[in-house]
Amino acid sequence: MINENGCKFLDLDAPTDIWDATNTLLIFYKHVPSITSYPVYLGNLDELLEPFVKDEDEAYKAIKLFLKHIDRTLTDSFVHANIGPIDTKAGRLVLKAMEELQCAVPNLTVRYDKDLTSKEFTKLCASTALSTAKPSFANHKMDVKDFNTEKYALASCYNGFIIGGGGYTLVRLVLSKLAKESDSVEDFIENKLPYASLKMLDYIDERVRFLLEEAAFFKSNFLVLEGFVKQELFSGMFGVVGLAEAVNYLLNATNQQDRFGYSKEANDLGLRIIEKLNSIVTSYKSKYSTGFNSNHLLHAQVGIDIDEGISPGCRVPVGEEPELFKHILQSAPYHKYFFNGIGDIFVFEDTYKDNLEAVVNVIDGAFNSGIRYISIYSDSCDVVRVTGYLVKKSEVAQLESGNAVKNNATVFGMNAKNGAKAFDRKIRD
Repeated sequence: MINENGCKFLDLDAPTDIWDATNTLLIFYKHVPSITSYPVYLGNLDELLEPFVKDEDEAYKAIKLFLKHIDRTLTDSFVHANIGPIDTKAGRLVLKAMEELQCAVPNLTVRYDKDLTSKEFTKLCASTALSTAKPSFANHKMDVKDFNTEKYALASCYNGFIIGGGGYTLVRLVLSKLAKESDSVEDFIENKLPYASLKMLDYIDERVRFLLEEAAFFKSNFLVLEGFVKQELFSGMFGVVGLAEAVNYLLNATNQQDRFGYSKEANDLGLRIIEKLNSIVTSYKSKYSTGFNSNHLLHAQVGIDIDEGISPGCRVPVGEEPELFKHILQSAPYHKYFFNGIGDIFVFEDTYKDNLEAVVNVIDGAFNSGIRYISIYSDSCDVVRVTGYLVKKSEVAQLESGNAVKNNATVFGMNAKNGAKAFDRKIRD
């Protein structure tokens, strides 16, 4: 939209070349608010920039400077861009610059469909991910079906929305803590879970009511007035964490073979909990949220830095990961309930850089199994994925030594490393 019309409020004309386009976007980003004070979605960069790629050398210089500027000024790992599913010159130049810069910001997702995305571009994405922990791979076919449009985006960690929309607010339910308040599995599912969920849905509605009725954003902000965002595409986000620990507690599962990720009883209970939760959330009609059939959206939240013994979303706890293919098949049934965001992370042994076909086969197999979103990196990466966001191991080491760092999220990564073992994922060889 900004390519065609510019922006009246910011006095920006429609761009005419690659320098104008990147400069216009950089100005625009400074005026997009979020909870972090930085923009959490930068757009589908290849679609935005491809019309201006004339001379590739010049375009690469502009795109590299553009991404460097973002890394040095939007210093927060929840800043997120998309590319794909179509192979473009701009998309390739973005990947080339990402690998050369080795920056944690911006985060990046490729919307991948093996029937639309060229094999060469897919391998380039996999190679870049093994080197710099991005892009993550989104199941484009699955997302187009669930959003009922190709105009969707992955923002922040991996929050899925229709372009022009967003999340009013995110509140999370810590299932493991709720389990400890329950007398049995049945008490948890039939009593505690419905009670807590409905209270949380009411609380989300109250926060949305304040934004719509008392705050001024949707009444006066230029993003709304000029049509860059539309209030009817916004929804509340119902976050969930700690499923694994809730299941293990309810079953008193201490032996590994009895725990979430391994035992059929534990995995079945996990699915039963999420199916019950999905029924509650989708049955609740918000007074204020008009999009998505007036529902708030179920979201597998990635955790916060102070979490200890609470796994993100529906993930198997770090240190307990099953063998790769069993892990994928165990996780896949949960993904269909979370089109607003869910993901799994796999760390590959460094030699996979010489066998990209194998990595692509894993991703294709995961998507065929029902996985919605998958992130990969190699064990030699400096840029690593903590939960849904990226930090540099070298910057975490700097922070631990008492030195200042650029990325606001590095402190979260340091705490997640120490409290949630986020740097200790099983290496897949």
